[in-house]
Amino acid sequence: MKRFLNRGSALKHVMSGPGSERGMALVVVLVLSAAALAVISALLYMLTIGTGISGAQKRYRSSVDAGIGGVSIIYQVVAARGNPGLTFLPSFQITGDGSCLNTKLNNPTASWGVCDSSLIIDPANSATSFDMRFDLPGADLATTYTVYGKIVDTVDGNSGGDLGLIKGGVVNSNSGEVAVVSIPYLYTIELDVENAASRAERAKLSVLYQY
Repeated sequence: MKRFLNRGSALKHVMSGPGSERGMALVVVLVLSAAALAVISALLYMLTIGTGISGAQKRYRSSVDAGIGGVSIIYQVVAARGNPGLTFLPSFQITGDGSCLNTKLNNPTASWGVCDSSLIIDPANSATSFDMRFDLPGADLATTYTVYGKIVDTVDGNSGGDLGLIKGGVVNSNSGEVAVVSIPYLYTIELDVENAASRAERAKLSVLYQY
């Protein structure tokens, strides 16, 4: 009986000896390694996502800048609404025969008839999806952006396309003359701007223009 107890004590001593301590150290190292790996993976993921977001924002900003340039061209189209067939850029194109653009420029929305007034612009559908299109160079002059423009709403006014000699150089004004109050036209214009080489780089703009 005594020998058995001694053997049990010896077995207990072996189980709690240096080998057990080495096992615990291995477990701690594995846990710490897993934690470090998780932290490194999270940092790499955040770095990758941050780079992707920065690139997307840069591409979007480039498209928006091109769209702002396109708005300036469309302002010229509106200003020449008595002659919408003018060519403003070598790449400037009007959908169809230009009758719908002329109608939209000079008539309220309710009088447009079959001319499209939806907000959707589909570059693949040039029949009715947009009123005009043209190309603009990017800031680096190596990238070309295609601008699709569409008038979706017109509120009629009495502003003329060109004031010319009205109330200037024709007759002298007098105290009894009643000037007509100018009521502006209001145009709601949608633009779709995209990189000609990659549709992933695109932006949409909505413009309310008072003329």
